[in-house]
Amino acid sequence: MNESTTSKPGKASFQTILVRRILPIAVLIAGFVAFFALDLNRFVSLDALKENRETLRMLVSDNGIVAILVFAAIYAAVTAFSLPGGAIMTLTGGFLFGWVGGGLIVVVGATVGATALFLIARTALGDVLHAKAGPFVSKMEDGFRQNALSYLLVLRLIPLFPFWLVNLVPAFLGVSTTTYIVGTFIGIIPGTFVYASVGNGLGALIDAGQDPDLGIIFRPEILGPLIGLAVLALLPVIYKRLQARKNRSPSTAS
Repeated sequence: MNESTTSKPGKASFQTILVRRILPIAVLIAGFVAFFALDLNRFVSLDALKENRETLRMLVSDNGIVAILVFAAIYAAVTAFSLPGGAIMTLTGGFLFGWVGGGLIVVVGATVGATALFLIARTALGDVLHAKAGPFVSKMEDGFRQNALSYLLVLRLIPLFPFWLVNLVPAFLGVSTTTYIVGTFIGIIPGTFVYASVGNGLGALIDAGQDPDLGIIFRPEILGPLIGLAVLALLPVIYKRLQARKNRSPSTAS
């Protein structure tokens, strides 16, 4: 009886580790590998969109709200599994649902998928990384946590880093789920609607034998306003630092 009693905590602990840590990561890795092993990446391409555009439009027309939900779910899955093709998917959303409708669907789907990845990473790896983190990482974590929304908005607004990386880093720096969701939702709106608007005119481009400019986000007329929004997002951080420096000045002088 004592042996069975003492073995239960260990078994329960292993099951907890399996469910909370190992299984979610295994599912993500398996999904990522299966995506390429099954050659599903061929469906997330500009050529596939060109070849199937009329069929896709017919499906959307015939299925209405179901088509919207399916597209949002697919976009969320692509984001959660960190699969390539986000730009093509956003173009497709604008092409199928218009730049406003498509943009909104993409923002919701991307936010849901990014949040799922964030929660999995924080639950499965957060404690392990904290335990092994040095003083520099701890200091960076404190700074990021104090200004999490501002920093997250900057990372979302300016496409300096891959989307999947920005999804993961906040999970390891103590960002709250609410802040992450708000920062992601708001931060991806400008870039999403840029690509959705391009997708809205994709039919005319294809008919003219032209391809959309997937690097449009880096054009000065687009990137400039995004940088301006990022600077605005940093104003609270700048204000806090100026106030802290001002408060330290009297004590230094004395």
